This record gives sequence, structure tokens and C-alpha cells, in this order.
Amino acid sequence: MNPKISNCGMARIFEGSEGEANNIAKIAGTYGYMAPEYAMDGLYSIKSDVFSFGILLIEIMSGIRNAGFHRPKRAPSLLAYA
Repeated sequence: MNPKISNCGMARIFEGSEGEANNIAKIAGTYGYMAPEYAMDGLYSIKSDVFSFGILLIEIMSGIRNAGFHRPKRAPSLLAYA
């Protein structure tokens, strides 16, 4: 696994007030890195970027790749591992 850190600045694309969540009609992205409120309800804010960056950091520190929200019953999720 070769981690690459870049700007997760999706919140800038969906302009709005800094502390305000934006409701997005079409959800795009990789489910494993999406904040739950964005993946399920389409609400995106700067906090969603922080969540995505946190997932990336956990992957780097643990060496475990995040596959997404749904995993086989016996395989722990990356968030449960943390």
C-alpha cells in the first residue's frame, strides 16, 4: 500500500457558510472515506473533510486499508479497529 496525502478539500467545491452543512443531490466519492452524514443523507461540510483525512491517517498508522461501510461479519471495520 502506497499512501498519498493530498488536499481532501471537497468542502470548497460545495460552497456555503463555513460551519454550515450543504445538502448535495448527487453523492460522489469513495464510500470508505465518506463521512456517514454525507454518504447517507448528502450533507457535506468541512467536518466531512476532517473525517476523510482521519480515515487516511488511520490507514497509514495501522497499515489496514479501509474497504467501506459494509464488511463480512467476522472482519472488523477500520473504525472498529481504531
